[in-house]
Amino acid sequence: MDNVSVRYIVDDVEAAIAFYTKRLGFDLELHPAPGFAMLSRGPLRLLLNAPGAGGAGQPTPGGEMPKPGGWNRIQLQIDDLDGIVDDLREAGAHFRNEIVTGQGGRQILVDDPAGNPVELFEAAG
Repeated sequence: MDNVSVRYIVDDVEAAIAFYTKRLGFDLELHPAPGFAMLSRGPLRLLLNAPGAGGAGQPTPGGEMPKPGGWNRIQLQIDDLDGIVDDLREAGAHFRNEIVTGQGGRQILVDDPAGNPVELFEAAG
């Protein structure tokens, strides 16, 4: 499978790198400037951009600046959801909800340091 890239706008690229590499198992692939980094986890490439940095961080013609947050998210499949949630809580991570259970498994939403949501998902069975 080819790599799939997702771009998140983050306020602090260094804080986002630390969060994703130390807490969620990403590898740092590229960090050529303070306002940009590329991380990977399996076939997923996560591109981190600060507002105003590079082409992706530029305002629209109407002047709206890219900003973090929203509800679109990446989903990471986790084998031990309770364990990673405990680790993230201990590290001071902000969760949008508690673990919920659906037909396919259990999930929770954690915010990265800029407020972008990441869905942690543990499949049923």
